[in-house]
Amino acid sequence: MFDGASAGTASEVANPAAQMTPAAFANFGAAASAAAGAGNDINMILDIPVQLTVELGRTRIPIKNILQLAQGSVVELDAMAGEPMDVLVNGFLIAQGEVVVVNDKFGIRLTDIVTPSERMRRLSRGG
Repeated sequence: MFDGASAGTASEVANPAAQMTPAAFANFGAAASAAAGAGNDINMILDIPVQLTVELGRTRIPIKNILQLAQGSVVELDAMAGEPMDVLVNGFLIAQGEVVVVNDKFGIRLTDIVTPSERMRRLSRGG
């Protein structure tokens, strides 16, 4: 319920005699251009760790099938044997490659690299 006692009535807000002046803001142009120049220094980010993942394949299965999984169960994936594996950095595809063995450990030999322009295009559209 409105009782007319609220602060800022319509006559106070629309007072044409009120003195208005433009807002003055500090010039941040020099600071912004200095920050942009510092952003071009890639050395600042070279030691930041990222998550590199090699994806064997994917599948969708109902929860009831997940609950039935046991030791020895086989889950069929969408990738065909011999197809290149996807290499992702922080969830974004950057390359494809083939599985190799390096010093008794699995590795990946890159066979196709996503170009920097394609990476930026994928990042800008979210994947």
